[in-house]
Amino acid sequence: MIDHPDSNSAEVLAQMRVSRRDFLKFCTLMAGTLALPASMVPKIAYALETAKRPPVVWLEYQDCAGCTESFLRANQPTAAELVLDILSVNYHETIMAPSGKRADKSLEDTVREGGYLVVVEGAIPTKDDGVYCCVGGRTALDLLQEIAGHATAVITVGACAFYGGWPATTPNPTEAKGVKDVIFGVPIINLPGCPMNVDNFTATLVHYLTFGKLPATDDLGRPLFAYGRRIHDNCERRGHFDAGEFVKEWGDEGHRKGWCLYQMGCKGPVAFHNCPTIRWNQGTSWPVAAGHGCIACASPGFWETGAYETTPIFDATPPTAFPGVMLNGEAVPLVSAGVGVAVGVAAGVIGTLAVEKLTKKQEE
Repeated sequence: MIDHPDSNSAEVLAQMRVSRRDFLKFCTLMAGTLALPASMVPKIAYALETAKRPPVVWLEYQDCAGCTESFLRANQPTAAELVLDILSVNYHETIMAPSGKRADKSLEDTVREGGYLVVVEGAIPTKDDGVYCCVGGRTALDLLQEIAGHATAVITVGACAFYGGWPATTPNPTEAKGVKDVIFGVPIINLPGCPMNVDNFTATLVHYLTFGKLPATDDLGRPLFAYGRRIHDNCERRGHFDAGEFVKEWGDEGHRKGWCLYQMGCKGPVAFHNCPTIRWNQGTSWPVAAGHGCIACASPGFWETGAYETTPIFDATPPTAFPGVMLNGEAVPLVSAGVGVAVGVAAGVIGTLAVEKLTKKQEE
């Protein structure tokens, strides 16, 4: 980490010996992730070069530390490491060097100065005044309410901080809740997932530094750039869905050929996330590409939903640019996928050819 919290990003670049070329590549990547035009790259670059490093308080409560693990793996491109140093992470129990009273002092000094961002990982227990999660003799509920009350904004990372996650799963013995249920009067943006994708976290910070505000969100407080598109509409297996080609059993011929996983419980048609486009582990892969259906981990209550239970589809718009597949030697047009959805819901998932037949029958 850079030693001086008052350093701006240009000084950080110099210390890290990051080339101008790599830095601009990073800015271009961030513009793409944020769904901004290429003309915004210079503005992002200028903001990152001149912005002061915002202090960050990272709080961990009922969690598995998965989002911290994701945070520590922010390394694509090389300049993405810069973001970890653009931030002045003044308090993070898992990775900070100080401990005990020195750690407490880091937190107290940051809260006293104000103007910081709070990142919350993990659910907050509320039963019996929150005694089921304590740090330094104080409950998570008490600490969060005090710290968030002086913050510029709160960023929740992961499913647990979003709505309660697995700690809130029935029977929820500690009455665990998400941040939005215990904190009020402070801007909150949610980056759910299990864990959250660090590229979305990085992009949220870049947006904040560039425009001085958090990105636009949906009705669940999730940034639209990351959660504004349905997984189904960007999935590389979507063409097989439209052709009626589904995996029936794990390891069958369709599974080996990369067919659609909907009948194996994939929640892609009802889940909103950018996993298919930014992927994981430096853009290497994502669950569906690896052969497992989406479990909708960015949706409220996903732990209560059977991972292998088929979810009804009430809307199935076709993608705008993803290629289709060949069926019986002919290309299957994706535009017909959105036709006859009401009929398709009643019968489960039907392929494009079946939709066309049913539609023709309706017209007659």
